[in-house]
Amino acid sequence: MTKPQNVGPYEKVTQRAWSEWVALIDEMGGRELAHPDIVPLVQDVIAQLELKSHGWWAQGITIAYEQHIGRRIPGQQGDGTFAASASKTIPGSMDAAIASWMALVDGRTSFNGFEMTDDPTTSATAKWRYWRCGLEDGSRVNVTVNEATPGKCRVAVQHSQLVSPEAAADSKAYWKAQLLGL
Repeated sequence: MTKPQNVGPYEKVTQRAWSEWVALIDEMGGRELAHPDIVPLVQDVIAQLELKSHGWWAQGITIAYEQHIGRRIPGQQGDGTFAASASKTIPGSMDAAIASWMALVDGRTSFNGFEMTDDPTTSATAKWRYWRCGLEDGSRVNVTVNEATPGKCRVAVQHSQLVSPEAAADSKAYWKAQLLGL
Protein backbone atom coordinates (compact mmCIF):
# COMPACT_ATOMS: atom_id res chain seq x y z
CA MET A 1 0.00 0.00 0.00
CA THR A 2 1.29 3.42 -0.94
CA LYS A 3 0.50 6.02 1.70
CA PRO A 4 -1.62 8.82 0.23
CA GLN A 5 -0.16 12.28 0.35
CA ASN A 6 -1.55 14.51 3.09
CA VAL A 7 -5.17 13.43 3.49
CA GLY A 8 -5.59 15.86 6.40
CA PRO A 9 -7.31 18.55 4.32
CA TYR A 10 -9.83 15.99 3.01
CA GLU A 11 -10.61 14.83 6.53
CA LYS A 12 -10.96 18.39 7.77
CA VAL A 13 -13.19 19.73 5.01
CA THR A 14 -15.45 16.65 4.91
CA GLN A 15 -15.42 15.90 8.66
CA ARG A 16 -14.78 12.26 7.73
CA ALA A 17 -11.74 10.23 8.86
CA TRP A 18 -9.57 8.87 6.07
CA SER A 19 -10.31 5.29 7.13
CA GLU A 20 -14.02 6.09 6.66
CA TRP A 21 -13.35 7.42 3.15
CA VAL A 22 -11.45 4.27 2.22
CA ALA A 23 -14.24 2.03 3.56
CA LEU A 24 -16.93 4.09 1.80
CA ILE A 25 -15.19 4.09 -1.58
CA ASP A 26 -14.47 0.37 -1.21
CA GLU A 27 -18.20 -0.20 -0.54
CA MET A 28 -18.99 1.73 -3.74
CA GLY A 29 -16.74 -0.67 -5.70
CA GLY A 30 -13.78 1.68 -5.92
CA ARG A 31 -11.18 -1.05 -6.21
CA GLU A 32 -12.77 -2.24 -9.45
CA LEU A 33 -13.72 1.18 -10.85
CA ALA A 34 -11.65 3.49 -13.03
CA HIS A 35 -10.77 6.99 -11.82
CA PRO A 36 -13.48 8.74 -13.92
CA ASP A 37 -16.08 6.42 -12.40
CA ILE A 38 -15.05 7.03 -8.78
CA VAL A 39 -14.97 10.84 -8.92
CA PRO A 40 -18.73 11.37 -9.45
CA LEU A 41 -19.50 8.92 -6.64
CA VAL A 42 -17.30 10.89 -4.25
CA GLN A 43 -18.77 14.14 -5.56
CA ASP A 44 -22.27 12.86 -4.75
CA VAL A 45 -21.15 12.08 -1.19
CA ILE A 46 -19.79 15.60 -0.64
CA ALA A 47 -22.51 17.42 -2.59
CA GLN A 48 -24.34 18.51 0.56
CA LEU A 49 -21.20 20.15 2.00
CA GLU A 50 -20.72 23.88 1.56
CA LEU A 51 -17.59 23.69 -0.57
CA LYS A 52 -16.55 26.08 -3.32
CA SER A 53 -15.47 23.35 -5.72
CA HIS A 54 -16.96 19.91 -5.15
CA GLY A 55 -15.28 18.55 -8.28
CA TRP A 56 -11.82 19.63 -7.15
CA TRP A 57 -12.28 18.00 -3.72
CA ALA A 58 -13.69 14.83 -5.30
CA GLN A 59 -10.68 14.58 -7.62
CA GLY A 60 -8.27 14.96 -4.72
CA ILE A 61 -10.03 12.40 -2.55
CA THR A 62 -10.13 9.95 -5.46
CA ILE A 63 -6.42 10.38 -6.21
CA ALA A 64 -5.54 9.91 -2.52
CA TYR A 65 -7.72 6.77 -2.49
CA GLU A 66 -5.98 5.40 -5.60
CA GLN A 67 -2.61 6.04 -3.95
CA HIS A 68 -3.85 4.36 -0.78
CA ILE A 69 -4.84 1.16 -2.57
CA GLY A 70 -1.62 1.13 -4.63
CA ARG A 71 -3.20 1.93 -7.99
CA ARG A 72 -1.04 5.00 -8.50
CA ILE A 73 2.02 6.46 -6.91
CA PRO A 74 2.40 10.09 -5.87
CA GLY A 75 2.84 12.26 -8.95
CA GLN A 76 1.32 9.73 -11.33
CA GLN A 77 -1.46 10.93 -13.61
CA GLY A 78 -4.66 8.96 -14.16
CA ASP A 79 -3.32 7.56 -17.43
CA GLY A 80 -0.20 6.21 -15.72
CA THR A 81 2.17 8.91 -16.98
CA PHE A 82 3.96 11.65 -15.06
CA ALA A 83 4.39 15.38 -15.52
CA ALA A 84 6.94 17.98 -14.53
CA SER A 85 6.65 21.72 -14.30
CA ALA A 86 8.84 24.73 -13.67
CA SER A 87 8.15 28.43 -13.76
CA LYS A 88 9.83 31.79 -13.55
CA THR A 89 8.42 35.27 -13.07
CA ILE A 90 10.01 37.92 -15.27
CA PRO A 91 9.41 41.64 -15.77
CA GLY A 92 7.40 42.84 -18.77
CA SER A 93 4.18 42.22 -20.61
CA MET A 94 2.79 38.85 -21.65
CA ASP A 95 3.76 39.55 -25.25
CA ALA A 96 7.30 40.42 -24.18
CA ALA A 97 7.50 37.28 -22.03
CA ILE A 98 6.37 34.92 -24.80
CA ALA A 99 8.75 36.70 -27.20
CA SER A 100 11.58 36.10 -24.70
CA TRP A 101 10.66 32.42 -24.52
CA MET A 102 10.53 32.11 -28.29
CA ALA A 103 13.93 33.83 -28.61
CA LEU A 104 15.34 31.43 -26.01
CA VAL A 105 14.22 28.33 -27.93
CA ASP A 106 14.55 29.73 -31.47
CA GLY A 107 16.28 27.28 -33.78
CA ARG A 108 16.17 24.35 -31.40
CA THR A 109 15.01 21.04 -32.73
CA SER A 110 15.29 19.08 -29.50
CA PHE A 111 14.83 19.44 -25.76
CA ASN A 112 16.57 17.36 -23.11
CA GLY A 113 17.76 14.92 -25.78
CA PHE A 114 14.41 14.39 -27.51
CA GLU A 115 13.70 15.66 -31.02
CA MET A 116 10.58 17.70 -31.67
CA THR A 117 8.02 15.83 -33.78
CA ASP A 118 6.40 18.94 -35.17
CA ASP A 119 6.93 22.68 -35.32
CA PRO A 120 5.89 24.49 -32.16
CA THR A 121 2.49 26.18 -32.16
CA THR A 122 1.50 29.39 -30.44
CA SER A 123 -1.81 30.94 -29.50
CA ALA A 124 -3.09 33.72 -27.31
CA THR A 125 -6.11 34.85 -25.35
CA ALA A 126 -6.71 38.05 -23.45
CA LYS A 127 -5.19 36.52 -20.30
CA TRP A 128 -2.78 33.89 -21.60
CA ARG A 129 -0.06 33.22 -24.17
CA TYR A 130 0.76 29.64 -25.20
CA TRP A 131 3.63 27.77 -26.88
CA ARG A 132 3.43 23.99 -27.45
CA CYS A 133 5.32 21.15 -29.08
CA GLY A 134 5.49 17.37 -29.12
CA LEU A 135 8.64 15.32 -28.61
CA GLU A 136 9.73 12.00 -30.12
CA ASP A 137 9.20 10.11 -26.84
CA GLY A 138 5.48 10.94 -27.01
CA SER A 139 5.70 13.65 -24.37
CA ARG A 140 4.36 17.20 -24.77
CA VAL A 141 5.80 20.55 -23.75
CA ASN A 142 3.29 23.29 -22.97
CA VAL A 143 4.46 26.77 -22.05
CA THR A 144 1.97 29.24 -20.63
CA VAL A 145 2.47 32.92 -19.90
CA ASN A 146 0.15 34.97 -17.73
CA GLU A 147 0.36 38.22 -15.80
CA ALA A 148 1.55 37.55 -12.25
CA THR A 149 1.37 41.15 -11.03
CA PRO A 150 1.25 44.41 -12.97
CA GLY A 151 4.44 44.58 -14.99
CA LYS A 152 5.49 40.97 -14.28
CA CYS A 153 4.61 37.70 -16.00
CA ARG A 154 4.90 34.05 -15.06
CA VAL A 155 6.38 31.76 -17.69
CA ALA A 156 5.45 28.17 -16.82
CA VAL A 157 6.62 25.01 -18.56
CA GLN A 158 4.52 21.86 -18.18
CA HIS A 159 6.09 18.70 -19.59
CA SER A 160 3.47 15.93 -19.71
CA GLN A 161 3.20 12.30 -20.78
CA LEU A 162 6.50 11.34 -19.14
CA VAL A 163 7.11 7.64 -18.47
CA SER A 164 8.42 7.60 -14.91
CA PRO A 165 9.00 9.61 -11.73
CA GLU A 166 12.69 9.69 -12.67
CA ALA A 167 11.89 11.17 -16.10
CA ALA A 168 9.71 13.78 -14.38
CA ALA A 169 12.49 14.73 -11.95
CA ASP A 170 15.01 14.96 -14.80
CA SER A 171 12.59 17.04 -16.84
CA LYS A 172 11.89 19.41 -13.95
CA ALA A 173 15.62 20.05 -13.47
CA TYR A 174 16.09 20.55 -17.21
CA TRP A 175 13.28 23.11 -17.54
CA LYS A 176 14.37 25.00 -14.40
CA ALA A 177 17.80 25.36 -15.98
CA GLN A 178 16.30 26.49 -19.29
CA LEU A 179 14.17 29.15 -17.59
CA LEU A 180 17.32 30.70 -16.14
CA GLY A 181 17.97 31.93 -19.69
CA LEU A 182 14.98 34.26 -19.62
